[in-house]
Amino acid sequence: MKRLPGRTFLALLPLAGLILLLAQPSLDLTWENHPAHFWLVVLVGALSFALGFLLAEAAARREDARLLLIALAFLATSGYLVLHALATPGVLLAGKNAGFQIASAIGLFEAGLFAAASAIRLHPETSALLIRYRAVLYVLLATHMAAWAVVSLTTLPPLDNPVTPEDARGPLAAVAIVGLVAYGFSSWRYAALYRSRPRPLPLAILLALILLAEAMIAVAFARNWRTTWWEWHLLMLVAFGLVALAARREWRLEGSSAEIFSDIYEEQTRGHLEEVSVLFADLQGYTAFSERTSEHEVKGMLDTYFPAAAPVLQAHGGELYNTIGDALMVVFRGPDHQARAGRTGLDFQEAMTRIADDHPGWPRFRAGVNSGEAVLGVVDAPGKRGYTATGDTVNLASRLEGQARAGEVVVSDSTCAGLPSGADVEELEPLSVKGKTAPVRAFVLRGLDA
Repeated sequence: MKRLPGRTFLALLPLAGLILLLAQPSLDLTWENHPAHFWLVVLVGALSFALGFLLAEAAARREDARLLLIALAFLATSGYLVLHALATPGVLLAGKNAGFQIASAIGLFEAGLFAAASAIRLHPETSALLIRYRAVLYVLLATHMAAWAVVSLTTLPPLDNPVTPEDARGPLAAVAIVGLVAYGFSSWRYAALYRSRPRPLPLAILLALILLAEAMIAVAFARNWRTTWWEWHLLMLVAFGLVALAARREWRLEGSSAEIFSDIYEEQTRGHLEEVSVLFADLQGYTAFSERTSEHEVKGMLDTYFPAAAPVLQAHGGELYNTIGDALMVVFRGPDHQARAGRTGLDFQEAMTRIADDHPGWPRFRAGVNSGEAVLGVVDAPGKRGYTATGDTVNLASRLEGQARAGEVVVSDSTCAGLPSGADVEELEPLSVKGKTAPVRAFVLRGLDA
């Protein structure tokens, strides 16, 4: 197993500095600068929100509960940091406000709870439940922050009076203790994740959690406008900055943002068996057409076909997993995946035929569909990481597409079995395809009842 880098201990140096400053008040210098505070907090909040948004998008796309919970942690800190920024004297209110003053502590506390939840290995059904109701979680978080802001602005109890750091120290210390337990657990679990996946992003998440735990301590014990108070603002900036830099590094290495968070996916997201339907389509005669046609014209043809093809292929819940030259691979998951794949194949051929009719001489698409178990997950090829489907089901779909004629949709018997009754199909002679010892039953799909 991979050991943690020796320089990881550097993340603990801010804690040592905090303890020194608290023990020697004369070293804890005062710097009260309202504009600097406001813009620093806004910067940290914006960075945290951007990361939370990207993680939320990835969580929805890959249905990954760990990404969802980390996204909620980052969004919680960003929201409460906005409230804290508004507590800067002269921005929204003339004087101090208890609710806005301690908002950052609440945000760090909630983030710690979400981080701890993300570190738990969830049962697949639990993960699916969280993803299914992710909108509810976002609404609950936003509602809680809005309620906190309203109570703070209206100075309702218990936030009806400004509090001094000394008054808040006891309650904040109690919150910090619970938060430290959450951050400690999540740091331990992400250290284990880094050992199994020794990549920059898991390490950045681990370091960020350590720094946020230290910020939690600083919030509880710092002195207003002193070095100790500024320290927790900077700790949060560095924490989110580390994650942003690691994500940017992955984006630059892979050349796309599609799977930049794949190193922290749940195990089932990184690779699992699932019943799916796979549709392959490519242009019959594309190679010969390319040989006799200029590169500019070939590109123009693909630039006409592909933008029109994408929405048709995805209209019935298909996900475009791969494009290789003129070939397209679309995966259908969930209920009625066979029927949706078949319907998509027919709609796709209808749309592409209209384009081909307007361009005599262009090659035309053929399509094949197969249904069955496939492995969905991350393929970590050097310099090209992608999320795709692999296995015999995928291979046979590709072979069936190769057996189709231009304009046809050829489906396997497993796909045909899942089509609605009354589907117009024509059985072909058993096909001998590469990789199969026995002939394969296949059908040309002519139509489906509306």
